[in-house]
Formats: sequence, C-alpha cells, structure tokens
Amino acid sequence: MTASFRDQVITDAAAAVRGLTVALGDRLGLYQALAGAGPLTAKELATRTGLDERYTTEWLHAQTSAGYLQHDPAHDTYRLPDAHAAVLADEDDPAYVAPFFTALKALYATEDQLAAAYRSGGGVEWSDHHDSLDTGMGSFFLPGYRANLVQHWLPALDGVVDRLRAGGKVADVGCGVGHSTLIMAQAFPEATFHGFDYSAAAIEHARELARRAGLADRVTFEVAPADGFPGQGYDLVSYFNVLHDLGHPVPAARWAHQALAEDGVWMIVEPNAKAALAENQHAAGRLFMSLSAVMCLPVAAAQHGPHALGNHAGEAALRAIAEGAGFTRWRRATETAVSAVYQARR
Repeated sequence: MTASFRDQVITDAAAAVRGLTVALGDRLGLYQALAGAGPLTAKELATRTGLDERYTTEWLHAQTSAGYLQHDPAHDTYRLPDAHAAVLADEDDPAYVAPFFTALKALYATEDQLAAAYRSGGGVEWSDHHDSLDTGMGSFFLPGYRANLVQHWLPALDGVVDRLRAGGKVADVGCGVGHSTLIMAQAFPEATFHGFDYSAAAIEHARELARRAGLADRVTFEVAPADGFPGQGYDLVSYFNVLHDLGHPVPAARWAHQALAEDGVWMIVEPNAKAALAENQHAAGRLFMSLSAVMCLPVAAAQHGPHALGNHAGEAALRAIAEGAGFTRWRRATETAVSAVYQARR
C-alpha cells in the first residue's frame, strides 16, 4: 500500500512539473505546429517553430513520457494524435484546456502568502497574483463559454434571449478579461454590454480585446466591485465563476437585485461541484477542490467578510445567498460537466 501510494504521489509530482512543459508548449506554438502535421523529427519541429533543436528534443521526450505524443523509434519521429490536438492545440474546441497551465505561474508564486494565510486565517487577494492568473483562467474557461453560453445557457433562462435580441442591457460582473462579455456581445448586436471587475489589469486587457473585436462602441469595461457597479435596469446580470470568490456575497447579490429591471434575470455560473466531498471524486472535482484551496478560498478570505465559500459549497449555499438578498425564484437552469448554471429572479 505504501509503495502504491508513493507511486501515486510521484505521478502527481510528475504532473505538477509537466504543467510547466504544457504551458511552454502552448506559449511557444509547439502543439499547434504538431497538430495535423503527421510524424515530425525534433529537427523538423524546431525548424517549424524557430526554437532550439536540443530544447525541442527534451520537450518532446517529456511529452512522450506523459503519453501526450506518440513516438516512432524506428524513424525517431513524434506525432500529436488528433484527439490530443483538440485538447492541446485547437482554441475553438470545447475540450481545449492547455491555457490553464499558464495560470500555475501565478498560483505557485503565492506559496509564501498562502502559507501565511493558512496560519493566520487571512487571505490572498486576486491582485496579489501575477497577471497570468487573469489570462490563464480566462482562457481556460473560454472554450466552454464558446460552446455553451449562447447555444445553451442563455436559452435556458426565462425570456433572456428575446430581450437581448430586442436590444437589452447586460451587466457582466466579475468579467475578468472579458471573454464572456464579448461572446454575448457578438451574438446579440442590438444589445449593450457592460463588463465590471475589480482587477484593473483584467479590465485593461478586456478593453483591448473589445477594440480588436470591433465592439468598443457598445461594450464597455470598467473597474468596479460586485456590490457597487454602476447602472440600473439591466435585463441580465451575469456572474461567471464569481459568487464563491466574494467575502460579502449577500450585499453583492442585493446590488444585483436592485440593478435588475423588474423582469430581469441574475445568471450565476459556478463550478459543477457538490457540497458532499464524496461526490467530487472525479477529474473536474479534483481540479476544483485543489483550486479552491489555493485560489478561491484565499481570495474570498482576503475580503474579511462573513463568507469564504470555496468553489464547492454546493447549490443550497448559493441559493441561500440569493434568497437572503431578496430573490424569490431560483432554479438550476442547465449544466455541463464543468459548469452549473443557475437563474435567480425577484
């Protein structure tokens, strides 16, 4: 038993180090160069990417040892299977997760602050992290948003699609770098969108993405807190993986309540995790719970509020917050393996 558990821990240690090689592969275009290219030698891959051949060879060895690549020893070539390319190289595929690993730089860098927080009960602010946390986490959720937000999640809400088609008004609270805001804006050209986040770096990045997309005329991004963003009469207030990060979620929910139009909808997208620990023993659950211990809980605790939910508090805890803020109608609108989508109305 000891030997087998030791092997499990060594496997986890290998995965932790491999994460850096995945981040490099994504950043340097190695996976994209391998995708659809068939078998390549290390020299051919280095030439395609403009990288050093010796480093490229070592990177290929690391990827092969993980089973990410297939190696042909007779010809000393490497191949990225199409099924793996969807996960590692195709930005438009819902399975694409490679960008997540860029966030590890930000998380590992806060180890000293996390250790202090664990001792004191304090927290680690989002702003204490490197900017790569904004871009890495934003890019991690982006494929799921592209595949589901317009096609499935918004249609699952009461009357929201019709209002947006007619020229509705949306507040995307905790928008980060603005991926969710811009996806909705592209789908509903008659509506106006306002993204709010307390991270100035994320808002600046979001503004740049809006300019590049040609949407700056009807999409605005502002630095603002969840319990104080400007504007009234919103047809939709959206929270994408935000509620559990708030130390004061009830005041924030009250703010959403008063900011909505009379028949408006508050959409809360949260990790599809359960309050019961035993129900999270799957790949996504393991990721959620680890992130909660080093990112979500510390961010909420840093706000010195009455709540520090973590990202798997469960539906009952989220519903209680909504009801405490004055919402009287709640339902689980839809879900994916990763995300649960809730609707709250007055």
